[in-house]
Amino acid sequence: MRRKRTWFSLLSFCVLTTLGAALAFALIIAGGSVALASHQGAAAVQSQDLPHETAPHHGTSFTGLITDSHCGARHMRKSNMTSTECARACYRKGASYVLIDGNRRYTLIGGENAISKLVGERVRVTGNLQDDAILVDSAAPIL
Repeated sequence: MRRKRTWFSLLSFCVLTTLGAALAFALIIAGGSVALASHQGAAAVQSQDLPHETAPHHGTSFTGLITDSHCGARHMRKSNMTSTECARACYRKGASYVLIDGNRRYTLIGGENAISKLVGERVRVTGNLQDDAILVDSAAPIL
């Protein structure tokens, strides 16, 4: 009789310990999920409170490097062309001119005659911003 009681006690202890550990683990995971969801929800609310950049900005100046949309700031190194020549070649093949300012990249629309003379240089572009594009009014090199 005593021997059956010992096995039963040991088996009961193991089952209850396993169930308790599983319950504790489930509570930890659920708590982490709730904390993560509330953090993401707060970030979403903050981003909704910020003004959106959908309205055009008139006559704004932008500075950066004029290049092409295909190669960006890194041109093919083994092409035996300068970055200016590479950007012009990519433009002739259908790429568009872009202005790169740090991590920002703006597609340049209009003013191709002025822009094509300044490819590969740091410039100041004046124009209207619409989404990720600048409607170019003027472009001049930065001296």
